[in-house]
Amino acid sequence: MSFQSILVDVKDHVATIILNRPEAYNALTIPLARELFEAAVAADEDPEVRCIVVTGSGKAFCAGGNVKEFAGNLARIGALLKELTTYLHAAISRFARTPKPVVMGVNGVAAGGGFSLALSGDFVFAAESTRFTMAYAGIAATPDGSSSYFLPRLIGIRRAIELFYLNRSLTAHEALEWGLVNRVVPDAEFPEALGALARQLAQGPTLAYGAGKQLFHHSFSESLETQMELETEAIDRSGKTEDFKSGVTAFAEKKMPAFQGR
Repeated sequence: MSFQSILVDVKDHVATIILNRPEAYNALTIPLARELFEAAVAADEDPEVRCIVVTGSGKAFCAGGNVKEFAGNLARIGALLKELTTYLHAAISRFARTPKPVVMGVNGVAAGGGFSLALSGDFVFAAESTRFTMAYAGIAATPDGSSSYFLPRLIGIRRAIELFYLNRSLTAHEALEWGLVNRVVPDAEFPEALGALARQLAQGPTLAYGAGKQLFHHSFSESLETQMELETEAIDRSGKTEDFKSGVTAFAEKKMPAFQGR
């Protein structure tokens, strides 16, 4: 599959998707969003892929929407925004629903739609120089890219509204303290540390990861009893996998399990 606005590399069971418009801080365009969706589907479907990484080239993760393009298309802005968000939202939905771990490797600026994309990962890994900002209120826009869904769940509605109203920028360490990211590493160590995490996840029990991920997402809309029934059904299915057999056998024999994602 050939792309113009992103790069995709599959190695060691890890699919790395790189937003590749560094001259524009990887700002979102319709072609980029479309390719991101196509890459998300391809990684989800590829049986060799057991972990997905999304990161940016150059000095930014993603600066959000292409505001200059918005300004130049005010006569058809509704159509432009609908098409852009259709592809972006489809990509984020695929990342959220895939059974494979999704790591957002956030390097540099994460603003607007880029901020939202970063939040949607299962694991958010940030370089120390990263700055997070919603940015929407600065152009009188409302949130998109799933941030109105994930942000209140991660930090509560008070802080979510504060970030939106005041357009406050968070450093990587502040984002860590607020619970927006899992880990912050020095910039010089970022590529190697991100790769090590992805390889670790790619060697894990992929099916169990996916089922657990679904349980966590369901938990916000289910009763206690319904959620526990979903847990029972999921652990029943996981108990019948090859990885479960490998895991419990290795544990009993005091060995390290070798998971195959089956």
